[in-house]
Amino acid sequence: MGQPLPISRIMHTGLLLQCSPETTIADAAARMSENAVSSILITDGGTVLGIWTEHDALAVDFSDPEKFQQPVSEVMSSPVLSLPDTLDAGEAGIRLRDTGKRHFLVTNSQGDPVGILSQTDLALNQGLEPYLRLREVRTAVPRPPLVVQGSQPLAEVAAYMHGHHSDAVVVDCGKDGLGILTERDMVRFIARHTSNTPVNGLATRPLLTVNEEDPLIHARDLLIDHRIRHLAVVNQTGEVTGLIGYHDMLAGAEQMYLDDLREALEQRDKALAQSRQTLQLAERVIESSFEGIMVTDSNVQIEFVNPAFTKLTGYRPDEVIGRSPEVLSSGRHDSEFYRRMWQSLTTHGYWRGEIWNRRKTGELYLELLTITAITDDDGNTTHYAGLFTDITQHRKNEEHIRQLAYYDALTGVPNRRLLEDRLDHAIRHAHRKELLLAVLFMDLDRFKEVNDTLGHAVGDELLLQFTARVKDCLREDDTLARLGGDEFIVLLPEMERLSDVVAVADRLIEANKRPYHIQGHQINVGSSLGISLYPADGVTVQELINGADIAMYQAKRDGRNRHQLFNPDVCQSA
Repeated sequence: MGQPLPISRIMHTGLLLQCSPETTIADAAARMSENAVSSILITDGGTVLGIWTEHDALAVDFSDPEKFQQPVSEVMSSPVLSLPDTLDAGEAGIRLRDTGKRHFLVTNSQGDPVGILSQTDLALNQGLEPYLRLREVRTAVPRPPLVVQGSQPLAEVAAYMHGHHSDAVVVDCGKDGLGILTERDMVRFIARHTSNTPVNGLATRPLLTVNEEDPLIHARDLLIDHRIRHLAVVNQTGEVTGLIGYHDMLAGAEQMYLDDLREALEQRDKALAQSRQTLQLAERVIESSFEGIMVTDSNVQIEFVNPAFTKLTGYRPDEVIGRSPEVLSSGRHDSEFYRRMWQSLTTHGYWRGEIWNRRKTGELYLELLTITAITDDDGNTTHYAGLFTDITQHRKNEEHIRQLAYYDALTGVPNRRLLEDRLDHAIRHAHRKELLLAVLFMDLDRFKEVNDTLGHAVGDELLLQFTARVKDCLREDDTLARLGGDEFIVLLPEMERLSDVVAVADRLIEANKRPYHIQGHQINVGSSLGISLYPADGVTVQELINGADIAMYQAKRDGRNRHQLFNPDVCQSA
């Protein structure tokens, strides 16, 4: 129940109550009653012959008061069981339980009596408060109470208590209610030479009670406050369901001690088995993990690597253990990168990020790395654990997905989605700078005939060559985008004059007039081009694209292979 507590610190000390073997039972009882103790030693010339206790008083024949004048030596318990004063209180409690005794003589190292240890001493001083606070009264009540009628004579009740090894009974006093009689009362009756009268006039009333749902600490405090040794236990309806005293609290605590000890041992065995299982599982997980694992000491010297580390880096354990992780360094990261990494490890205990490293073959690869600082109970870092995965291919896949999402799969130029983003950004920029912005909608003339007569492979190659020619006519900041089929958009930001826009349109048309040579075929296709201007022809993405589209169809109607500025009047008439 905590730290070891020797019984020398809790036993009843001072003047040990003693009497000679010739002392009468009545005189011995009177001395016990006067000193409010539960036992008296019978000694002769300093030798302890026996002990007479409150429980022994129940064996006296109360029907014959003359028996009170018998020598106490005739009813004492002998020999007296003793315990060394150095014995732990917990062990003493188990001895009391195993022997069925309620008192032990305590002796020093020379064998001299130095005190008496009772169950009450243990219950009051054994450090039971945590147990008493956590348990309810009901858990310590061993059985229903013994109940006697108030009309029964004292001798009959005493014999009843002795026969049932009970230290207290509830007395039903009829209209006067319930009372209680205890062993200590019996000692007092002997001392007073009480006759064999009905017990309703002897019982202590009113009967003090405690609710069975109250914590045991509340019951213990009531016993101390009222200087009594028993309480009646009642349920929610007020019915008496038991009696509780220090003996019951101690018995419950002993059982709790044994139960806790058994549970602790079971938990220990279970924890050890679980630890072994967990360790084996962890070893299997580490061995079979697809993530590379590296553990270093506090000086960042490699102590352990798993098979995945070897597979990912090419280094065997014997080639890296005892070395620094710098063996993997790619040389791509500067000192500032590593400074931030160590700052995170020092501040937060971990770092996670992408890092370029180099395999044993010299090949560079990109890994997602997590480093965790492992600390001891005092917070000191003892190891660093690194887990990493090769994400080189993953990054390539991401780039490919991004390419598919924003760029045309055939020509590699921006698609409609990326075009609209760039056009929206260009409109905001042109608005702030008050600049001219042009959108050119291009369509290849007779492209469908090429596909139908020469095949889609020739048509795709034509689009690729056309794209290359258009790029040669544009500035670095201009954008060429494919909307689909043979429809293209050219975005010309930051144009100063309309004549500059027209000049670009002329260059595009002339570039496309030159024949294309594909798979032995000479192909001549022209192009029709429509132009819309910001802010004259529209202020939104869709307005500008629609305007250029309308102008392109006007160019086709006017003869093809030419460009046409957007004319809102033509749009309205159409």
